[in-house]
Amino acid sequence: MSEVPVFSASHDLWQECVDLLAQELPEQQFNTWIRPLVVNIAPDLSKVTVQVGNRFKLDWVRAQYAARISALLEKLSGQRIPLELALAPRETPAKSAPLVRSFEGAAVSGPVHQAVPEESAVLPFKNRINTALTFDTLIEGTANRMGRAAALHVASSLGQLYNPLFIYGGVGLGKTHLMHAIGNKLLADNPAAKVLYIHAEQFVSDVVKAYQRKTFDEFKERYHSLDLLLIDDVQFLANKDRTQEEFFNAFEALLTKKSHIVMTSDTYPKGLTDIHERLVSRFDSGLTVAIEPPELEMRVAILLRKAETEGTTMPEEVAFFVAKNVRSNVRELEGALRKILAYSRFNHKEISIQLAREALRDLLSIQNRQISVENIQKTVADYYKIKVADMYSKKRPASIARPRQIAMYLAKELTQKSLPEIGELFGGRDHTTVLHAVRKMSAERQLMSELNQQLHVLEQTLKG
Repeated sequence: MSEVPVFSASHDLWQECVDLLAQELPEQQFNTWIRPLVVNIAPDLSKVTVQVGNRFKLDWVRAQYAARISALLEKLSGQRIPLELALAPRETPAKSAPLVRSFEGAAVSGPVHQAVPEESAVLPFKNRINTALTFDTLIEGTANRMGRAAALHVASSLGQLYNPLFIYGGVGLGKTHLMHAIGNKLLADNPAAKVLYIHAEQFVSDVVKAYQRKTFDEFKERYHSLDLLLIDDVQFLANKDRTQEEFFNAFEALLTKKSHIVMTSDTYPKGLTDIHERLVSRFDSGLTVAIEPPELEMRVAILLRKAETEGTTMPEEVAFFVAKNVRSNVRELEGALRKILAYSRFNHKEISIQLAREALRDLLSIQNRQISVENIQKTVADYYKIKVADMYSKKRPASIARPRQIAMYLAKELTQKSLPEIGELFGGRDHTTVLHAVRKMSAERQLMSELNQQLHVLEQTLKG
């Protein structure tokens, strides 16, 4: 009878589950729906209770993620664990109110809370900086050298050159790490500095709350008084007209008082869609730097450092084996490392290339099929009834552009080609065009069941 894996604490089981979900989901979805979950696991693993903030979120998590969470918990623990979703208890009672619709078009359900200032004169300012993400813990390589140098300059010379600093690149390449590193260095040099790290979706939420509660004075005091604003994923401001207006006002106020603004995005400023032109021009007025996927030596260094952080020594030949097979981003490298460490721990085996091959067999089996970009182009063209030549032509009607983006997305997902290599095979397009297509399709397949089904059929066809 096989032994059930023993976790040192229920937290370990949930953390393993969260780590795997972080690899599977787009960053925005993970941060919005999974990261805020509060979880209680019975010591005997008899039940897992997931607490969600409100009824809308509870229904969405149940419909979209509960089945996958249950499957991962069963896989990790070796047994089926009942999953229960519940509303998180409210700390203070709130007056009920009807459903309202915000000016950004988002439905806000349940009670609208009375205005309660998040900060007060007696409380320390919440900067949301992750103290573990510093320049010292960032692995440097050719892929991020320029970005790191610019970030160091900003942290050392606030409000001078490179303002704003705009960092762009794909998921999991270290953009957020760089922003936190800037904040940590500035606070180390000047503890009194007023610094705030925030995701663009949180900024949208803060604008909505200020609108509902009529607390724009407090909102402006919070954002316009900063010394350093670090805002992640500004592409999520798209189509939010009122939010963009408030961000523009904050932007102008901060630049006027010689404060610094650092932003990240999945594409360069002029590649952003549905963002006001005057904002795009501001984004492009400072320094724009790209973060590329890490090269082989950098991937090896990241694996060795991460393993050391986990209290494990990874043989260098194993690190090279993993680095050669996981090429896309740092997050996938970390995911592969966690799978190897978990496989080693659960099976009481030393880390070796053979163990790594067993732990990553699903990943390797996909890669071993040697799916080519040319085959992807032909398969997608046949499926959507367009010519293969349209894949690398300059034509831009939706009937051609969308299949082309789908083919680019599948090329990134199913081959080992880099973004520039894929762009070259699609008529010499820039790597940022490919990056935009990958991000767009990845996000849309989570929301559009028809597109997800089409991609599933294409993936199964290509994998044979």
